[in-house]
Amino acid sequence: MIVVVGLSHREAPLEVRERLAVDGEGVVALLRTLLRGPNIREALCVSTCNRIEVYAVGQQDSDEHTRAAADDVQSALVELAGKSAGANIAPFLKTHLRRDAVLHLFRVASSLDSLVIGEPQILGQVRDAFEAAKSAGSIGKYLDRATNRALHVAKKVRSETAIGEGQVSVASVAVDLARQIFGDLDGRTALLVGAGEMAEGAAKQLIKAGAKLVVVNRSLERGRQVALQFGGTARPWEELTAALVQTDVVIASTSAKGFVLTRAAAVQAMKARRGRSLFFIDIAVPRDVDPAVNELDNVYLYDIDNLSNLVAESMQGRRAEAERAEALVQREASAFESWTETLGVTATIVALRAKVRASLAAEVERTLTGRLKHLGETDRKALETMIDAAVNKLLHAPTSRIKALAGDPRGEDLVKAVHHLFDLTETVREIDAAQAGAVEKDDEPKGPAACATSSSPAAPNEAALGSPGGRETLGR
Repeated sequence: MIVVVGLSHREAPLEVRERLAVDGEGVVALLRTLLRGPNIREALCVSTCNRIEVYAVGQQDSDEHTRAAADDVQSALVELAGKSAGANIAPFLKTHLRRDAVLHLFRVASSLDSLVIGEPQILGQVRDAFEAAKSAGSIGKYLDRATNRALHVAKKVRSETAIGEGQVSVASVAVDLARQIFGDLDGRTALLVGAGEMAEGAAKQLIKAGAKLVVVNRSLERGRQVALQFGGTARPWEELTAALVQTDVVIASTSAKGFVLTRAAAVQAMKARRGRSLFFIDIAVPRDVDPAVNELDNVYLYDIDNLSNLVAESMQGRRAEAERAEALVQREASAFESWTETLGVTATIVALRAKVRASLAAEVERTLTGRLKHLGETDRKALETMIDAAVNKLLHAPTSRIKALAGDPRGEDLVKAVHHLFDLTETVREIDAAQAGAVEKDDEPKGPAACATSSSPAAPNEAALGSPGGRETLGR
């Protein structure tokens, strides 16, 4: 049903990830491209510094359509990377199908797949991606339910475990690295290039460590706001190279698409520094600092992938909490998948019962307008009860077998056969549409019985499958 295709810090090095770094407009364009294709009906793109992943739903709930959707996403991402780079990116793209895709979404939202496990930013990033996809018209009932549930699970992880305790963010790890370089940041000058959310986090940690903060940002007004908030000073963008001369460590975190700190700028700064070492910590994706600066004497560059060892150290004290969070997410993913598997056969069962009951009712009605037109109201109600009993007896075995195979590949084949034999495709689509409306009103997965209460124009009497009179209760 749901497929995920993408790459992250786990599969791809920084030089690969930055080729697929896209802004908000790029994400919307990607979603619209996917929906124009023949195989995808829903899509969501989560694009952050350390990952780009597309969550998609195929046109039909089958392995064939799910894999076709995955192929379309992979092709779109390769094309997005550019013709020259696409061939190098394809091997890094990872695919998750069905339950694995749901589990992955839950883990990502809960920060269990983040570079810094437990960091809080990813929850907001997934929420923003969800809102952007809704605005683009690419969210339907499955991704709506799955994403809402993922956000709920992420909040549950943060409230029921201590995985987010302490300073857990890429920015905090970067400042930890600066502290290790100098032993003590007290009195050191730290140049912050950029003034976004991650830069704010770094500024807070730098001031806490005793550093003197200088902020350089393309928007001087925004730079002044951050500097004022943390007791630092701001300098205009044109003075970036000059600011390098007077700093001890540079933390770069802009949203620029190319290098803002070049080798030439570093060469110029080092001439004026008279041999004093200069340290760059680049936590931006795409990178802000030209890797060629590392070739210069007394210049040292650390990028976001170099932070891995520090991240591993920061996890030691929270490993038990991470294991608790993993167990919680696994349970929630299993519960969600059970709901979706049952939902997949519910429409078929409702449509089948409606079809058979409508046929029997039509024959009885024809007789009641002919030879049995003299029957009174009591006898007519008795015939209605007989129809219900006949439907239950005729369909008890088939519906039981369909429900028993929910989530099993054999069940998918059985559902296809029932659709074909009883001509149910259109009726099932109508019931699916009715279920989609119910999904939008409530983001908590209910049991299979709740799914069965949806009705369609073709089956107005099938909503109450659990009513008295010997009717079979769907999903119990």
